[in-house]
Amino acid sequence: MSTPLPHSRVRVQRIAEAAVERARLTVVPRVRARSPRVPFVTLVSLLLLGGVVGLLMFNTSMQQNAFAATALEQKASDLTSREQTLQMELEVLRDPQVVAEKARSLGMVDGGPPAFLAADGSVHGVPMPATLANRVPILPPAVKKPAALDPKPIIVEAPREQKTRAERRAERRAERRAERRAERRAERTNSRDTDRTSRQDRTRRDRNGSTRPDSGDRSTR
Repeated sequence: MSTPLPHSRVRVQRIAEAAVERARLTVVPRVRARSPRVPFVTLVSLLLLGGVVGLLMFNTSMQQNAFAATALEQKASDLTSREQTLQMELEVLRDPQVVAEKARSLGMVDGGPPAFLAADGSVHGVPMPATLANRVPILPPAVKKPAALDPKPIIVEAPREQKTRAERRAERRAERRAERRAERRAERTNSRDTDRTSRQDRTRRDRNGSTRPDSGDRSTR
């Protein structure tokens, strides 16, 4: 009698061998995943463009701020100089001499010597009314210069230059030339006047001659 065990074993071995052959690993070729370059390039270009535009705007704003700062500094310097000039003018106007001169120009008079009243009723001093005679000099008197600093003017008369014979001859020649030129101009003007008068006479004669036969023809008619 035959048993089915060996056949089943052989079958199992074959199935196992087939499974082992199937289970063996094989080298698969690597598939390269190419990412699209266009979005990356556009992103980089946009970043560069934005940076350049921002840098230009920053530079322009800085220049405008610099111009505004210089203008404000100039204005501040002008205002400080104006303040200094006004302060100097105010100091001049506060001068007691200037105030006294303005008061006198308005018609005010300097006060006379005052009198003081004591507690016991006595009067010390002689009061005087304010008049023009009691005017106090405001400006100091002019200081005279010493003779060494104020010398008399020295007048020196220059000798007259005597003309030489050559200069006299040249002057005479120049006078003669001027006289000749004047005579020539007068002759030219006279000749022009005579020519004009002669032309006018001729035109008048021609007109009179042209009008006379017409008058004769009219009379015959």
